[in-house]
Amino acid sequence: MLDLVEAVAARREASDPDAATVLRGLSAPQKSLPSHLFYDARGSALFEEITRLEEYYPTRVETAILDEAAPQIAGRTPQGAVLVEYGSGSSRKTEILLERLPQLAAYAPIDVSRSALEEAKARLARRFPSLRVEPTLGDFAAPLRLPADLAIRPRLGFFPGSTIGNFTTPEARDLLGRMAAGLGAGARLVIGADLLKDPSILIPAYDDAQGVTAAFNLNMLERINREFDADFDRSRFRHEARFNEAEGRVEMHLVSLRTQRVAVLGRMFSFTAGETIHTENSAKYSMRGFHRLAASAGWTPKRTWIDRAGLFSVHELAAEVQDFAAGGRVER
Repeated sequence: MLDLVEAVAARREASDPDAATVLRGLSAPQKSLPSHLFYDARGSALFEEITRLEEYYPTRVETAILDEAAPQIAGRTPQGAVLVEYGSGSSRKTEILLERLPQLAAYAPIDVSRSALEEAKARLARRFPSLRVEPTLGDFAAPLRLPADLAIRPRLGFFPGSTIGNFTTPEARDLLGRMAAGLGAGARLVIGADLLKDPSILIPAYDDAQGVTAAFNLNMLERINREFDADFDRSRFRHEARFNEAEGRVEMHLVSLRTQRVAVLGRMFSFTAGETIHTENSAKYSMRGFHRLAASAGWTPKRTWIDRAGLFSVHELAAEVQDFAAGGRVER
């Protein structure tokens, strides 16, 4: 019977990249789960709730920056361009640009959440009835795919929310390089990056008093149970946000409250009390550090906007496609 269980797990692991990532992550000395698994329908709804919390400054501050910068961004966007958004979610921030970009040929949002894409498309159809919306369901790190008639048009990339901070430095460099290659030479990318600041400001943004972020983090265990035949008991874990000073990032973890064993796809994983599952990174950048990261991936910084309190930054980058394999450590 055990051999049969192992065979089933092996087949699922071979055919499903997410299953392979989950099993590999839970087998590592520092257990981990991929952060994109946050965003099932429930997780997407919880994240939208997080963005409205007082403690969570990034959405509020970035929205204000975009509102101020949008006319300048629009003024440099050519007629008939395609706006490509990576990890679009609800597309709420995008409306700030869309209302100032009547010259667009289309808006192409990319997201892993089908419900988020469907809801955003329906809402945008009501607000911008003449706008062509071409959503893509999937990982925004995959090669960019556009309909043939849009693939020949100039492109403006949009990557708000400091999602770039969810990646390690090598991963972020690789992702930005693939964006440059996919958008093409001469394309521009408008990207949000959270700025390095005191942990007394950072930690509450990822561990709010109402417990919404905790629910968001713990919801991943419910998804693992549902999609990977697991038996996590979420009451045996708690949410924790911590600042990793050496890496310049906030980390989210799920902390085991007791010694326990959990089955995932028929395989057993042991936890000691206090052991954690690392679920997300959120890197914070200095201005110099982010510009160096962008340059190492083939982008030239053109314009930067920062709020008066110095909490958040929005950058306009221009693509210069090249070989992105090289590059050393990026300072934050």
